[in-house]
Amino acid sequence: MKTLGMIGGTSWFSTLEYYKLINEMVAEELGTHSNPELIIYSINIEVMRSQDWERINKKYLDVAKKLEKAGAEGILICANTPHKVYNYVQPKIGIPILHIARATGREAKNRSLKKLGLLGNRPTMTLGYIPEVLQKEFGIETIIPDSEGSINKSHYFVSKELTRGEFTEQARDFYRNQIEALRQRGADGIILGCTELPILLETEKADIPLLHTTELHARMAADFILG
Repeated sequence: MKTLGMIGGTSWFSTLEYYKLINEMVAEELGTHSNPELIIYSINIEVMRSQDWERINKKYLDVAKKLEKAGAEGILICANTPHKVYNYVQPKIGIPILHIARATGREAKNRSLKKLGLLGNRPTMTLGYIPEVLQKEFGIETIIPDSEGSINKSHYFVSKELTRGEFTEQARDFYRNQIEALRQRGADGIILGCTELPILLETEKADIPLLHTTELHARMAADFILG
């Protein structure tokens, strides 16, 4: 098995889910007598909340180098938003970062999905680093909520509630409505682009596929570990 370095903490709730899923998925292949070697570095979520991308880039590069030095053979960033650092960090280290958009794109391609709605916080939805990978590598179009109010409200729920462990019925109702609105605009699948969204919508049924980025990313990690 390969040793995986995990950068968590944004939020620790989703990091716990990653850790649980990766261990369960590896156990499906190897049995419960064995578990993967994981090196976890949990950063302070305040770094991400600052939205100072120069600071964030430097922090993730520093952590990635520490994980590489500690023996990690690959790196998993346990959240969607921090993947904006990928283009800055990846060329400066000698081990691969397992990109969450590639995990999502592979699943969408397997399901023959062509147009995905993207839900998450403001940076994830508007800065283009998730859609860029999906378009360039998989030919998949991405759309986001079409009103500033909906984008702001989604950002509020992610940053003020979900990443703090609050999962309310008000948030569920909001995302149910957003999923339907994106479906009506032609989306044939929805990216739950905040790693807490699958927790919020764990039992939700929808008329189109909901792509749980946490689970898909964890599967990519397990496959990497198992070689």
